Amino acid sequence: MMTKERENILVALCQELIRQQSYSGEEDKVVNSIEHAFKELGFDDWTVDDYGNVIGHIKGSKPGKKILFDGHIDTVPVPDDSKWQHAPFAGEIADGRIYGRGASDMKGSVSAMIAAAAFFAQDTKRNFAGDIYVAGVVHEEIFEGVSARLISKNVNPDYVVIGEASELNLKRGQRGRAEIVVETFGKPAHSANPDKGINAVYKMAGLIERIRGLETTSMPVLGKGILELTDIKSSPYPGASVVPDHCRATYDRRLLVGETRESVIAPIQELIARMEQEDPEFKAKVSYAVGVEKCHTGEIIEGERFFPGWLYDEQDEFVQAAYRGLKEAGINPEITQYSFCTNGSHYAGERGIKTIGFGPSRENLAHTIDEYIEIEQLVKGAEGFYGIMKSVLKPE
Repeated sequence: MMTKERENILVALCQELIRQQSYSGEEDKVVNSIEHAFKELGFDDWTVDDYGNVIGHIKGSKPGKKILFDGHIDTVPVPDDSKWQHAPFAGEIADGRIYGRGASDMKGSVSAMIAAAAFFAQDTKRNFAGDIYVAGVVHEEIFEGVSARLISKNVNPDYVVIGEASELNLKRGQRGRAEIVVETFGKPAHSANPDKGINAVYKMAGLIERIRGLETTSMPVLGKGILELTDIKSSPYPGASVVPDHCRATYDRRLLVGETRESVIAPIQELIARMEQEDPEFKAKVSYAVGVEKCHTGEIIEGERFFPGWLYDEQDEFVQAAYRGLKEAGINPEITQYSFCTNGSHYAGERGIKTIGFGPSRENLAHTIDEYIEIEQLVKGAEGFYGIMKSVLKPE
């Protein structure tokens, strides 16, 4: 499938996307580059939705299933580019690698998806039943799955392939993620007379200790539903000579399949209720963090930070179809699961759409200084996406 000419097209596209700085909410330039690639590579049509996601479409000659390839196009920032040996937005090639912010996470994979879809359409002359969509998704680094809601609403796919780095292995699930906010409330006073107030931090200290004793859920494959304290802040801050009347702590909760907003937060609610009965001065509440971000289109994206987990059986028909396609492409994948959160939280976790993960490069290269993707991985990634299309859409 991959001639030298096609490999050069793929590498050049990856370099082009890396060169467009695209922090979350600032993806407009890379969207323009992707639109240009859709045009040059013969996609039938493409759209940019209200959030700024760019979605390309290739239509088969007969009606059939819709398969969506999902890759986010935002990246984490580069705090200090002087620490990089290779410029973060140059797409430099050295030692068989393409360097730059987003190379592995995940502009390399997005490039491979676009190229694979175009080459598949050329080779089959579109003689297949169904539709191929490739989505360049915004705001994933901040909001896993939130902007994807608009994509699934507009496309309504039957199958989704998440292109996050998997080192060419096949992923059938992931833990989800939630940000839980716990607050305690006290009474302000001068710290020279602390008995006149109620110190919210002392109340929080007791609550934290009790939360540490809560048992979290666990399940085979995905493991434990971790609940970990990640930050704490008192108010007023700084609080010179003032007894703090408010304290806020944030917990990272890793979610398992079937856990809901209500079931995850219920143990902490019950704990707070017991502590309020034990101590008339104890006042607290628990909620989910809410994020509000501005898209490059000007649209506001908002949502609770609750992103469900998902897992499909190894013998699921889509998992097995993808596996056969990868094997036929010369890849020998392990069937495993992601260790981090992806847009699959929406497609599989919220919508119940059949979803798998497959992508080039290693996940531990994401967000690193001198991030890179190996050209060999990039090419094999494109071959793998092509193989999945061939297996699922069965061209004649």
